[in-house]
Amino acid sequence: MGCHMDLKTLFQLTLARVRGRTHQERLESFYGAQAENYDSTRRQMLHGREELHRLLSIPPGGVWVELGAGTGSNLEALGGRVRELKQVHLVDLCPSLLRMADDRLRRLGWTNVITHLADATTFTPPEPADVVTFSYSLTMIPEWYAAVDNAARILKPAGVVAVVDYYVSRDHPPPGWVRHGWATRTFGTTLAARNGVRPSTDHLPYLHHRFEAVSFEERMDRVFGPFVQIPYYLFVGRKRSVPVPLHIDGGGTVEGEAVSPAAGGQREQAE
Repeated sequence: MGCHMDLKTLFQLTLARVRGRTHQERLESFYGAQAENYDSTRRQMLHGREELHRLLSIPPGGVWVELGAGTGSNLEALGGRVRELKQVHLVDLCPSLLRMADDRLRRLGWTNVITHLADATTFTPPEPADVVTFSYSLTMIPEWYAAVDNAARILKPAGVVAVVDYYVSRDHPPPGWVRHGWATRTFGTTLAARNGVRPSTDHLPYLHHRFEAVSFEERMDRVFGPFVQIPYYLFVGRKRSVPVPLHIDGGGTVEGEAVSPAAGGQREQAE
C-alpha cells in the first residue's frame, strides 16, 4: 500500500493534469488523490518547517492562525504548546487536505484547534492573532501579496508573522542577501511551477516591507536531485505600525532592516 501511494503521489507531482476553473478546484484536483500520503512525502521535500516553529514564542492563551495549513501537520512541531493556546485556526482552500487535518485533531484530542475552508487573503479570526504562519503556502497563493496584507491586518499590534517557503532572488538583491545563479533561477522555478508552486523574486522584499525582521535566513534545498537546487527561506517578522519603503531591483534598498542573513555581504549562488 505504501509503495502504491508513493507511485500515486509521484504521478500527481510529475504527470497528472491539474484541472479546474477556480483556484480551489485546481487545488482539489492536484491534492485530492495524494492527501492520504501528503505528510509522508512532504516530510522529505519541505524543509525548515519544524525549525521555524521552534523559533516562535507564542504566549500561553494566545491565538495562532496558519494560512494555507494543509493537513495541519505543522501543529505537531509545537508539541505540548498547542494545548496552552486559547485557539488555533487552520485555514486552507483544499477540502481533502482539511479532512486530513480534522482526522489529526480528533486523533490528538486538540479541542482548541479549528479548521476553516476559507481564503487566506480574506480570512478573519474571531479575535486578533498573536502569530500568523505560512508554511510553503505563499508560493501557492495567486494573490500572495493580499495574503501577506491580510496577515498584517489580523495580527495584534506587535504580533508576529512566520514564513518558510521557496523563492528566487532578484537580479540585484540588497547587500547581505543571496544572489542566485542563472540555473537556479531558471530550472528550479520551472520545475516547481509544474506543481503550482511559483517561487517569487518579490516575497522577501515585500515581507521586509510589511514586517520588521526578527529572524531571516536564506538556504538551498536539493528537492529535484543533485543538479537542481531550490532556494528557500525562513522569515520571522514583527508587525510594523508603518511599512517601510520597498526595495527597488537595480538600485534601491530595504530601509529599516533589522536582521540580515548570517553571512555578511552579498553572496553569489553558484550555478
